[in-house]
Amino acid sequence: MEEVNREKTGLLAKPSLEARTRSLSSIGAVFILLKSALGAGLLNFSWAFSQAGGIGPALLMELVSLVFLISGLVILAYAASISGQSTYQGVVRVLCGSAIGKLCEICFIVDMFMISVAFLKVVGDQMDKLCDFFLPNETLSGSVSAVPQPWYIDQRFTLSILCILIIFPLSAPQEISFQKYTSILGTLAASYLSLVIVVKYYLKPDSLPPEPRLSPRPSSWLAVFNVFPTICFGFQCHEASISIYSSMYNQNLSHWTVVSVAAMLACCLIYSLTGLYGFLTFGDNVSADVLMSYPGNDTMVIVARFLFGVSIVTVYPIALLLGRSVIQDCWLSCSSIWGCGGSADPSGTWVRMLLTGLWVAATLLLALFVPDIGEVIMITGSISAFFIFIFPGLCLICAVDLENLGPKIRSCLIFWGVVSILAGAFIFGQSTSSAILDLF
Repeated sequence: MEEVNREKTGLLAKPSLEARTRSLSSIGAVFILLKSALGAGLLNFSWAFSQAGGIGPALLMELVSLVFLISGLVILAYAASISGQSTYQGVVRVLCGSAIGKLCEICFIVDMFMISVAFLKVVGDQMDKLCDFFLPNETLSGSVSAVPQPWYIDQRFTLSILCILIIFPLSAPQEISFQKYTSILGTLAASYLSLVIVVKYYLKPDSLPPEPRLSPRPSSWLAVFNVFPTICFGFQCHEASISIYSSMYNQNLSHWTVVSVAAMLACCLIYSLTGLYGFLTFGDNVSADVLMSYPGNDTMVIVARFLFGVSIVTVYPIALLLGRSVIQDCWLSCSSIWGCGGSADPSGTWVRMLLTGLWVAATLLLALFVPDIGEVIMITGSISAFFIFIFPGLCLICAVDLENLGPKIRSCLIFWGVVSILAGAFIFGQSTSSAILDLF
């Protein structure tokens, strides 16, 4: 048995993380984790407070989730150091076997695809509000005109042009190295959005409801658990965490724990302030996208919409790149299995352009026909449970078998891995069933 373990450990050591270029500082890692997490989910947190039945239940669910979120990041770094892999799907495939690895790849592609849809839906909604601000469709008396809006401000046109002229060129390159320069932009845009929501609550302009209706208590415990998909969607940065960890100067596990805690606490603060004050401002009538609840002619909100839209546009290529890389890996592995050595190189220019174009077109079509971002977040949040809870739990259980640990430490780690898997299975099942029931 020891001989088998030594042989397996030797295989796991290749390719080694030591072979990767380490160029990322701790501060840089914190900002990239923040940028990965502070996405479209920020707009949905106020609505999640309403769905949970109030401030107390929502904050309680957020704090409970924070324990699993941080432990998942630490487990994934530990699993990466054991397996020697530098990608999420690579770690799962090596530690948990090819079958679980294939499941991880499928979930990864679906998750990145739905995240891309959510990003485009958010950008499209903000563009509609910006068009209403710059091209108001009103009569001289101030009432809404019955004349239809011009075709060039229709979301189907504006979002399509944005995808063709900006998003596709940003997503087409093999490496999107300039994304490291947009990490601070994304964090500042999210911080500004949170600041605007807090300031608007205390200023209480006449355009906002004076006394919004607040839920005194949750309608049921099932309603409280409905907040988990939003939390998973909002805080998810686990898919990119292994790549971030493997690029750091200091890959000490305790150091990575400090980085993870700092990033998640900062993220939790921004999400909590946005969700809390957005819910206090609009109550149960808050929109799934909190910015859509504000009037379209508010200057501070207009700036927040623009900055957040720019931030989302710069994050979309990262989701596409991650999803496309998994598709290319699957293409390459299938070619080797079926003996299609003469088939097209998946990393070739025309294949990469084809995959990028199909991805952008498919996400654009879905974003245009989805009526509410809340539906996208419910589906994406349930899939995210695999990456935050289930796969890290499986990796922890499998990694423990390769380490010479004491019986007590081993039992504790296996227990936590089982708890993480069960929690993820519950969240996935509950949120998926709720999404299906909402459809009917």
